[in-house]
Amino acid sequence: MCDIAIGASLDDNCTNGQGGVEEFYPFNFVTDAFTVVDGIATSMNVALTAAYKYVNGSDANTFTDVLLADKKTGNSVATQTLVYQLNKIKGATNLELTKLAQGKMSGVLKDNAGVYHWVGAEKGFNVSANVEAVSGGGTNDVSGYNVTLISENKALAPTLDAATVTAFLAILA
Repeated sequence: MCDIAIGASLDDNCTNGQGGVEEFYPFNFVTDAFTVVDGIATSMNVALTAAYKYVNGSDANTFTDVLLADKKTGNSVATQTLVYQLNKIKGATNLELTKLAQGKMSGVLKDNAGVYHWVGAEKGFNVSANVEAVSGGGTNDVSGYNVTLISENKALAPTLDAATVTAFLAILA
């Protein structure tokens, strides 16, 4: 156990974590898909009935959540950017990713530390959704998709508590 006692909310500053995104679960946007209390999703809205699982295809998957609080304007914006790589180009996947990019969606991602984050919480991925089908020049280069989803919210992405994770995983299509 690592105990350096620097603050109540920073209670684990050990170097035994692991970065990266393990899985992404997109779903059609639902207003207030989760009830959030103090940055933690504590229950799921019954209107959220289906989500889809995208399995990690690469170590290139990243999630950034940047909060900019501007003291001059009195405004804050958290820009969430998910970059996800999926392997193997297929016709059915082309269609699914086209729908994902053109629709209004939100999602939950699981990071490599096992933490689930609700991304695109307030308005879905409302800034941009970029889907790029790529086939590299070499035989060992990626042949698949680079998906970039960007959302703007008022706060950093809430995390899901254990009971909410269980409820959420039960609706996977």
